Formats: sequence, structure tokens, C-alpha cells
Amino acid sequence: MSMQTNRLGDPAVRAFVGAVNSHDRQAFQDVLSPGATMSDDGSDRDVEDWTEREIFSSNGHMDVESESDGGRTLVVSYRNDTWGEMRTKWQFTVDGAGKISRFETGQA
Repeated sequence: MSMQTNRLGDPAVRAFVGAVNSHDRQAFQDVLSPGATMSDDGSDRDVEDWTEREIFSSNGHMDVESESDGGRTLVVSYRNDTWGEMRTKWQFTVDGAGKISRFETGQA
């Protein structure tokens, strides 16, 4: 059973999931702080390169199963055209301006 995006607890995370699922690059960029960083399965990646490959050019989609840590940790059924569907965990760091400064994802 997935959670509705508009019910997610953290506004920045809610905007992130919404941007991913609507494939809105501008909205995605707007929710990240300048110089935002990320990791995938424990390895730091280039945010722009990774998101282009894993989200935008491969129709990435997040179905949120659960949230914790005030909405900053999600368990997600994630799917894209490259890898199919997998259960993943996403952790977000939100800065004082309400932007995401770092996100970490990996198999759940």
C-alpha cells in the first residue's frame, strides 16, 4: 500500500517525490540546495548525472511505502525502465532554507 505524495510529512521531501513522479526537472532542481550531494548504495555520485540516468531518462517513479524520521526517511518501491522495480530506502538532509542538501538511496 503506497502513501499519497501529498500526505508526506516533510515539505521538501514531498516536493522531491512529486518532481520525480511528474518528471519535472525544474521542480527537482528547485527543491535541491546549491551544491547538493547524494549517494547510491553507499557510493557518492554526481547528482546531475545520476538523476538524469536513474530518474529522468528512464521514467523513474517512487511509490512511497512508509516514512519515518519526520518524513526524512522513506521506504520506496522504486521503478525505472533500466532496472525495473526494487524496494529502496531514501534518506534526506534538509537545510535551514527548506531545501534538500543531500539524499542517500540504496536497496532496502
